[in-house]
Parts: sequence; C-alpha cells; structure tokens
Amino acid sequence: MNRFFVLVAMLCAVLFLPSQDFAQAPSSSQAPATSQPATSAAPQTLTLAQAQVIALSNRPSLLAAQFTAQQAGAITSEVRSAYFPEVFDNATGADAENNSRITAGGLNNPIIYDRFADGVVINQLATDFGRTHSLVKSADLEAKSQEQNAQATREDVLLQVDESYFRTLEAEAVLRVAKQEVDARQLVVNQVTTLAKNQLRSSLDVSFANVNLAQAQLFLTQAGSNLEAAFADLSLALGYSDNRSFALEEEPMPERPAAALSDLIAEAFQQRPELAGSRLHLQSAQEYAKAQAELWNPTLSAVAVAGVTPVREPPLASNYAAAGFNLTIPIFDGRLYSARHREAEFAADAAREQVNELADQVARDVRVAYNDANTAFQNLGLTDQLKQQADLALQLAQARYNLGLSSIVELSEAQLNQAQAGVAQAQAKYQFQISVDSLNYQTGQLH
Repeated sequence: MNRFFVLVAMLCAVLFLPSQDFAQAPSSSQAPATSQPATSAAPQTLTLAQAQVIALSNRPSLLAAQFTAQQAGAITSEVRSAYFPEVFDNATGADAENNSRITAGGLNNPIIYDRFADGVVINQLATDFGRTHSLVKSADLEAKSQEQNAQATREDVLLQVDESYFRTLEAEAVLRVAKQEVDARQLVVNQVTTLAKNQLRSSLDVSFANVNLAQAQLFLTQAGSNLEAAFADLSLALGYSDNRSFALEEEPMPERPAAALSDLIAEAFQQRPELAGSRLHLQSAQEYAKAQAELWNPTLSAVAVAGVTPVREPPLASNYAAAGFNLTIPIFDGRLYSARHREAEFAADAAREQVNELADQVARDVRVAYNDANTAFQNLGLTDQLKQQADLALQLAQARYNLGLSSIVELSEAQLNQAQAGVAQAQAKYQFQISVDSLNYQTGQLH
C-alpha cells in the first residue's frame, strides 16, 4: 500500500512539472561549455547598413578596382596629350679644333663652330586625319569600362557583406536552438533519473536520456564552432585582418519579389555594371581597331625653334629663329600596319562575343535568383507549420511518456524533430533574406 501511494505521488509530481522548459538552464555540474567566441570587451553592435559602410571603406579589392579605374583615366590623359604642343629647352655647347670638319658618318653640315647656345623647340601636331581622335575615344571608353568594373566590385562587396551578415545571424539562431535542446534534454535526464531512483523508470531510460543529452551537447558544440566560422567570414567581408565578434541587429523581412521575370531580366540588362562595362570595352576595342586602320593616314606637324648664342664664332649670329612643317606619309612597312589592324579587329570580335556570353549568363543568373527567392518565400510558411507541428508532437510525446504510455525513444524522436524544425525555421528566414539580396544583385539594384 505504501508503495502505491509513493507511485501516485511521483506521477503527480511528474505531471505537474513543465513538459519542456527551454529557458531553464542546466545545473552547473552538468552544463556544457558554450562555444560562443570569448572576447575581452562587449561585442560591437552592428547593423547591416553600418557593416556595408565599413566594408566599402576597408575592402582592398574595392580599393584596387578604384585605383585601376583611376589608372585608366590617366591613360586617357596620356593619349589626349597629343593634341597639345610639346615644348622643351635645349642648351648646346661645343669646342672644336680650328677648321674642324666631320668627314664621315653624317650627311648634315660638317662644319663645327665653337659656341654655347640656348633655345626653345615647339612641336605641334596639326593633324593625323582622325587617328588621335580614335585613340582618345578608345581610351576614354576603356576608362569608363573600368569605372563600371569598379562599380561591379562594389556590388560584389555588398553582396558578400549581406550574405556573411545573415549567415552569422543564422548561426546565432541555430546556436540558440542548440542551447534550448540541451536544456530540454537535461530536464528529461533529471526527471528520468529521479523516477529511476524511485524505481518508476528503468535504468535503460536513464541511459537513453543521457545519450540524447550527449547528442544535444555535440550539436551545441558544432553550432558554436559554426558561429565562430561565421564571425570569421563576416570579419573578412568587412575588410578586417583579425577575427572579430559583433552584436548583430535583425533586419526587417523583405517582401516577396513582385515583378515579372521578363521585367527583371530586362532591368538586369540595363543595370548590371559588368554588362555595361563589357559593352564599353567592346566600343573601346572597336575604336582602337578604327585607329589602327588609320595608321596609313599622313601626319602633319609644325615645328618652331628660337634661341640665343651668347658665345660664338664670328660666322654665327647672336640669336636664331625658324619655323616649318613636317608631313609624314607611310608608303611601305612590311605589312606591319595591316597586321596591327587585323589584330585589333580580332580583339573587337572577341569582345563582342564576350558581351553576348555575359548577357546569356546574366539572364540565367536572374532566372535562378528569381526562382530561389520564390522558393525561399514558400519555405517560410512551410517551416513555420513544421515548427508548430513539431512543438505539438513533443508536447503529446512528453505527456504520453509521463503517463507511461510510450517509451523514451518516442520522446527522444519528438525532441529531435523539434530541434530540426527549429533549425529549418531559422535557416528559411535568413535564406529568404539572402535570396532577395542575391536577386537585387543580379538585377543591378544592390547599391
């Protein structure tokens, strides 16, 4: 009779205990060590907008792309300098033997006079019948192409930051699920151990409960390691050379993509900086091919010189000045100009095919990103339903086990299903945010 009253009292105690209390922490002797990165100071609070600003000022790849664009702009100035006069100063002195003559090695005037003179020479290109114009236009288009490439690198950096940011939030959410799972299974271990001591449960149940707790602790350790890796990726995306931890703030959920797929593809063709840069590179190659075809054009230049001769022999005047022109007409070059023209034309043809290939890739990427975003949106509702059903199933399994109507295996399975549903729910949430950012990137809207 006493044993019967003890059994009834223990069953009542178990029934009135909470079936699952995820907020309850395990005892100090059994609590697993958390794997969250240890820091000497409080982590820096960081929003997505702040992360983007940090990355845009820190990332070496973006700075390199910007310097490359500036380099291309300098090349344009170099080519354009042909339009302006070239001015330089000459100073010449000579000391020769009396009646010295150069009798070999030259067709110019062989007489050498003792003298010292200083003068200025001015060269000015009058016209090369359009070749310099084509070269300047080609260089300018290439500089604009590099600017688009720098913009493409900027959007790549932003996408990497956004993905790393949301992956880190996802890792934090999974870590919270892992901690809740450890707490829940620790509670079951405590309950089953108490029941076993009073001979209400078998030692096999205790063993099962401890195995399940060990599995949850392994899950917690892995989740902590994944969070550390996520912080490392985020630190790299922000342009930091060391590993840093942050207190990340949640971002509002975006809306489901509403535009038609054909409209998004058309928008990508207009907005993607890679495609714009490729088109500009094609135009630059075409202008350069045109310039190479104009190598056969004559070149007309003007030249003027003036100076003084303070130290001189009597035949020389005290100053001098002259002006003239020079007309260069190509006649034969061993087919060099023709080969350079063909080379430039082949380069332009290759650039045109690269534009076509890139356009096909952009259309494909937009389709994939559009499908991923819509699938991720559908997964939001499905994982919410899954989590609700898993929570309900765990409550029922806990009640059945407390009443002795099922084994601990059923309870363990329900706990595992709830943990998996929690992980799936967290992953679906942040995957949708990543997929929307990816779609914005593919359509050239991630600024």
